[in-house]
Amino acid sequence: MAAEHPIRYFDHAATSWPKPPEVVDAMVRAMAEAGGNPGRGAHALSLGAARTIAGARSALAALLGVPDDRDIIFTAGCTSAVNLVLKGSLVPGDRVVVSSVEHNSVVRPLLALAALGVEVSVVRADAQGRIDADEVERAVRERPTRAVICQHASNVTGAIQPIGDLADIAHEHGSVMIVDGAQGAGHIALDLSALGADAYACSGHKGLLGPQGIGALYLSPAFQPTELVQGGGGGDSGASAQPSARPDRYEAGTGNTPGAAGLGAAARLLRARGDEIRATERRLTRRLHEELLGIDGIRVLGPPPGEERVPVVSVTHDRLAPDELAFALERRAGIAVRAGLHCSPWTHETVGTAETGALRFGLGLGLTDDDVAVALEAMREIVA
Repeated sequence: MAAEHPIRYFDHAATSWPKPPEVVDAMVRAMAEAGGNPGRGAHALSLGAARTIAGARSALAALLGVPDDRDIIFTAGCTSAVNLVLKGSLVPGDRVVVSSVEHNSVVRPLLALAALGVEVSVVRADAQGRIDADEVERAVRERPTRAVICQHASNVTGAIQPIGDLADIAHEHGSVMIVDGAQGAGHIALDLSALGADAYACSGHKGLLGPQGIGALYLSPAFQPTELVQGGGGGDSGASAQPSARPDRYEAGTGNTPGAAGLGAAARLLRARGDEIRATERRLTRRLHEELLGIDGIRVLGPPPGEERVPVVSVTHDRLAPDELAFALERRAGIAVRAGLHCSPWTHETVGTAETGALRFGLGLGLTDDDVAVALEAMREIVA
């Protein structure tokens, strides 16, 4: 049984685990020492909670290269952030250009908007899941376009998209650039002030190493989507209208103080050790990728070895189904992976695995060369 083996966690693309001790400690302190309602009072506990959230916002802005931390909005996660941007900025009659490798967090709200009259034009990625900027430019040139929407990196293929080039194209044609950064933030060193995105949605619990239930949205100073939720906040409680100033405009209701504390601690950790962590991720990912290619019957999705990718390696086998492989890996060696369509059927359709799905290894902080060696040996034994 899997319980007989130590857990070797290769599902970081779904959520990072275990959380760094700094993250856990910060969350415990937030609940034990700053348990008041942030921004709702002048007593010590309320002020402590407000300082915790402010410190987390400042730490995340510094990590992401955002000069004004008021442009960082805390959300319930990347999906909430994407919904805020799409539903707060698109109206019937608008046209958007989007890639064929988007996650359901983008696809589903877009299709809901399409039912209301938003035109969705899809640019197909290549067989490795990569977007061609020239194809996007041709699509944008066809007709007036409100937004270009693209993931920064794929949770299936690991492919990294040319966001800077796409942002230049969008702005040249009067469009905004909206990015799903769920798989990018943390795994890719970011300077959002230079990247060119008008909106960049982050998942707190993946590469950023924070807790589940919190995410962040960067909005460029000129981009002003309509808020989706109105309600109480730490600003002018006597006004009937929602505050117009950031971040209060987009953060109605009581903030997630423990979640922000954990995400802030993770951001500070990544500022200190991010280059080292990413270098290890790249090295282990390259080793896993290259040696999986040497196993009979294995196909590795995404860009070839030597081409940059985030730490995601998804495979299929010509005889064994992905769920069979996943079950055998856990039973044989305690390897925790994910099989299926990974909430991204558009991507699987693009790369030719819509009928089978794939087996995904998601690498992250805490994995070692020994873990990769065990995973590879288990794959060889299972296939043999």
